[in-house]
Amino acid sequence: MAGETIARDALLAALAGVGSGAPTVERRQRLMGGTGSIVLVGAGSDLLDECFALADRCEAVWSRFLPDSDITRLNWSRGRAVDVDPLTVRLLESMQDGAELTGGDFNPTILPDLLAAGYAASTLDSSLVTTVPPGSTTAARLEFTISGTTVRLPRGVAIDPGGIGKGLAADIVVEFALARGAWGALAEFGGDVVAAGKAPTSDGWTVAVENAGDDTEPAMTMRLASGAIVTSSQARRRWNHGGSPRHHLINPGTGQSADTRVVTATVIAGTGARAEVIAKSAFLRGTAEYLDWVPAVGAAALVLDDRGNMTSSENWGIYR
Repeated sequence: MAGETIARDALLAALAGVGSGAPTVERRQRLMGGTGSIVLVGAGSDLLDECFALADRCEAVWSRFLPDSDITRLNWSRGRAVDVDPLTVRLLESMQDGAELTGGDFNPTILPDLLAAGYAASTLDSSLVTTVPPGSTTAARLEFTISGTTVRLPRGVAIDPGGIGKGLAADIVVEFALARGAWGALAEFGGDVVAAGKAPTSDGWTVAVENAGDDTEPAMTMRLASGAIVTSSQARRRWNHGGSPRHHLINPGTGQSADTRVVTATVIAGTGARAEVIAKSAFLRGTAEYLDWVPAVGAAALVLDDRGNMTSSENWGIYR
């Protein structure tokens, strides 16, 4: 898969400088509906264990496929107040920020449309099926009230963390690792890469961008002092429903899978959560308009279309 290619090459690049003398530990394991990697510089295996435990906690409270998660309980709250983990408060606030940043291109309330399109069961365990209360519909905007860790969603609203959950979880793990004394940290969850602090090499954190969404040689490598690089792809989760091909990137305006020639959008931004929401706009806007807009929100982007053409924002080359 495209995301797995990024993940593997990012990890190999990050580990390339282990011989430079910086003590480095890393691990790759199943996580968040796929696999994840964490690389720590200047830290040991105990902190690595804590980082994976934190990532598991994010999944436990955010997954729409788990019946006891905060997200499931909120989706079935029917307007009642729900006590949630502080991590979920941060997720909701990041969702709201993302919706405002993208002018509504990113809309986490599209879950009812996503289920109607046929994406209800987990791709890893078909026995885990998402349900929402009858009458749930996509909202024009995400609204909620928060008091401490008590959250109230409007009746009829159901939310899906989707890609922002992976990006934000990687942000949180990297922040945690640095706060606990690591010199540097890289977290890659399902292809979303976040890095900060001292890299294992003098070149900084080096991340590969996949070529045409397959497992061939990477199209290019990018260098980050810190920040995030994520790829959103309509090729990764596709299925047929009602005799028509569908994918998981829903257009909030139509309630259908986005009708676009864009296959993948790779975004570099300050955080994984921000990069994720910016990437979604690539599938809803004209490519020229999108690539003009991306630098204005502090990001860079590379878009691949169904003819194999790659075009980038004017600031993309800064990270080569």
